[in-house]
Amino acid sequence: MKDTFSLLFYPKRNDIDKRGKAPLYLRITVNGRRCELSVKRKVALSKWDSTKELIQGKTAEIRELNIHMSNIRTKLFKLYDKLQEEERSITAPLLKDAYLGKKKPEKMLLELFQEHNNQVNQLIGRDFAAGTAERYRTAKKHVGEFIKSEYKKDDIPIKDVNHKFITGFEHYLKSVRKCSHNTAIKYVVNFKKIIRIAYANDWIAKDPFARWKVRLKNVEREFLTDEDIQKLLDTEFHTPRLEHVRDIFVFCCFTGLAYADVKKLSQDDINKGIDGELWINTARTKTKSKANIPILPTAQMILDKYEDSPYLMNDTVLPVLTNQKMNAYLKEIADLSGIKKNLTTHLARHTFATTVTLTNGVSIESVSKMLGHKNLRTTQHYAKILNRRVSEDMQMLREKLQVRNEVHKSRQT
Repeated sequence: MKDTFSLLFYPKRNDIDKRGKAPLYLRITVNGRRCELSVKRKVALSKWDSTKELIQGKTAEIRELNIHMSNIRTKLFKLYDKLQEEERSITAPLLKDAYLGKKKPEKMLLELFQEHNNQVNQLIGRDFAAGTAERYRTAKKHVGEFIKSEYKKDDIPIKDVNHKFITGFEHYLKSVRKCSHNTAIKYVVNFKKIIRIAYANDWIAKDPFARWKVRLKNVEREFLTDEDIQKLLDTEFHTPRLEHVRDIFVFCCFTGLAYADVKKLSQDDINKGIDGELWINTARTKTKSKANIPILPTAQMILDKYEDSPYLMNDTVLPVLTNQKMNAYLKEIADLSGIKKNLTTHLARHTFATTVTLTNGVSIESVSKMLGHKNLRTTQHYAKILNRRVSEDMQMLREKLQVRNEVHKSRQT
């Protein structure tokens, strides 16, 4: 898209002095975004021709001011052409500073990224979750490594980020860092926020992401069946740590709580509902949305088991290990239980949505509310999984009926 550039001289009519004169200003507009510049002169409003952007009259003072405006216009057009020849990212503030002789240091990409991350870190627990801050740190690290690999530099001016940089970074994440498609896209989206900050502040003239179009791929989310859950419950573990992790995982299977939410679950989050039964009433760490979940018998059994645990901290109701340790031990638990699926703490949340609730006839609206989803479409993904499962079950039924028909035909002949 071709750049647009225009200049407009005008008097500030809301600042007229006693002699009927107003200060003269120049508006610089580049690609629809503008800034103002004082000409440091005053003009009589009665003599200002807004169509020609000139002062009417033939006095020496008027001729000098009209020539002065013409010189300013000429100088700015020359500066604009010079910046274009240098292939600079031109903005209205950049032109203004060039005209005034101001040389601002270039905004550097990784410096701006770090400034953003510092602000996010200061707001952890209020506007941002710790996990969000960690993703931004990782995204900055990947951008820095890409710059070193591709440009052999420690940092680059943010104006040098273009569509080629973006697609190159995405390819780097997939090829060198071995990120999956969705993981790579999420890092690029984190990086995109930094570019949007630069664009909003007029540090760059164009948004290089304007033509970057990509979609996340649908991922088949695994979940445990009733048989898998029973295997977990029936397996005897000879080390307390594995039994401990298994119990926390099963608790999440029957409550739908994510790792961060079960870790902070306290006695204050457990209350009697209108049905007289115990419910979990908590705000999700990730989205701050409310989640109201009935405590099912299996979940209550686990709460009772750890009621007097010496490892409980800060009024929490379950002694939860770090997410890294939980996921590491879950791999061992899967092997010992004979489960061939990739057990992770988040798999428990999927299991609650599918096997524990939707499969047993709980409405998708109720499941969405218990999971703390802000949008029903997020929950509908689980319904698609169940539809596929129904289709698979029906295929098995078809095969059984086909066998019966063949047996029946053979008897008739």
